[in-house]
Amino acid sequence: MIIDSHAYCFEPADSANGYASSKEHLRWVQAGQAGHFMPAFRLRDRSPASSEALAQEGAKGLSAPLDVNLRIDHEAGRVVWTIDGEDYTKHYYPPNLRNCEFTPQSLISEMDHAGVDMALLHTNPMLGRDSAYLAECVRAFPDRLRSMAPVDEWRLHDDMDSVIAELATSITSYGLHAIKFNPNTYLVSSEPWDDGVYRPFWEAATSLNVPIFFSLGPGPANHKGESSSENLGGYLDEMKILMRWMDRYPDAVCSITHGFPYRSFLKEGKIRLPESIWEPFDNPNLSIEVCFPVRIGDIFDFPYEEARPTLEEMVSRIGADRLMWGTDMPFQNRHCTFRQSRDWIEKYCEFLTLNEMELIMGGTAARVLGLKPSDKNKQE
Repeated sequence: MIIDSHAYCFEPADSANGYASSKEHLRWVQAGQAGHFMPAFRLRDRSPASSEALAQEGAKGLSAPLDVNLRIDHEAGRVVWTIDGEDYTKHYYPPNLRNCEFTPQSLISEMDHAGVDMALLHTNPMLGRDSAYLAECVRAFPDRLRSMAPVDEWRLHDDMDSVIAELATSITSYGLHAIKFNPNTYLVSSEPWDDGVYRPFWEAATSLNVPIFFSLGPGPANHKGESSSENLGGYLDEMKILMRWMDRYPDAVCSITHGFPYRSFLKEGKIRLPESIWEPFDNPNLSIEVCFPVRIGDIFDFPYEEARPTLEEMVSRIGADRLMWGTDMPFQNRHCTFRQSRDWIEKYCEFLTLNEMELIMGGTAARVLGLKPSDKNKQE
C-alpha cells in the first residue's frame, strides 16, 4: 500500500477558507510568499526580483503587511503583486493551479496517475484553517484520504481555551486523524513551546490520542537570521525542545514533517548531518518524513543522486519502520512529477531491501495513523 504522508487540498487563495474574511486569508498568503525560497520575478520580462517588499521584517502574517495590492490571478493560478506600477509573482504555488486551488478531486486524479493509494492531508495558514472543509475532503474519498487538524499557534498565548475547543471539535466532531503543530514560525511568544503557558494546550492535545506532527524550523530567535549557521543552531535547539516534550508525553505518537532542513546542511554540494540530529530518535515513538524533492529540487535534479546517501543514513540511524514517504503535493510539482517522487526511491535507492521499501512507502504511515487491516485491504 502506497501512502503519501504529506499532501494538501485547499480552496482558492482569496476565499475566506476558515478565516474571518478573504482579506485576512490573503495576509497569510502574502506572508507565505515573502518568506519562501522560490525566486520572485517581474511579469513583464521575467527578470529576477526580490520578495522583501511583501511583508515587514518578521511580520509572518501577524501584523499588517505592506500594501502591494497582492491578489490572485485566477486564470493563471498565481499570486501577483504590484510595486511602482510593475507586477511581480513567484511560484510558491506550483503553476497551473487555477484560482490557486487544489481540490480533493485533483489530488485523487494525481494519486491515480502515480499509483498512490492514500494520502494524509496537512494544513498551513497560507492554505486556510477550515477543519470542516478538510473533513469534507475525507468524506468525499474516505478510502483514500486522511487529514490533520490545524492549530492556530499564534492564538495560543491569548486565546488558549478557544484554540483547544476548536482542536477538540476537529478531532472528535469532524473526525480528523492527526494534529499539525508549527512550533516556532507562528508563535507570538519566544518562550519554549513545550511547557509553561503552553502546558494546558499540550495536556488537551495529547488526551485526544492522535499522532502529532511537528514542523520544526530555526526557532523563534533565529527565523529572521540570514546565515545558515544561525538557522542550523536554531533547528538543533528546537530538537532539544522536542526531546523535552517527548519526555513529558512518553506515550504520544509523533513525527517530524518534511524531513530535515537539508538546505542548512549543504557543504560542497553534499548533505552533511551533524551527530546531534539523531538524538531525538532515541524515542521509539518519533518518526520522520522522507521528503527531498520539494525541499532541494531547485538545487539537485531528478533522480536526486545527492540525496541517496542521506536516505541511506536515515535508514541506518533511525530505521525504515520510522520513515514515511511524503511529497508536499501539489507543491512538489514545482520540481518533479508525482510519479518521479516515487521513482527516485523505488527505482534508484538500490540499498533498500523490499521490506524497508514497503515501510517507507506506506507501512510506517499506516502504523502511525493507526490504519486497521480492513482499511488497508480496501486498497490491496
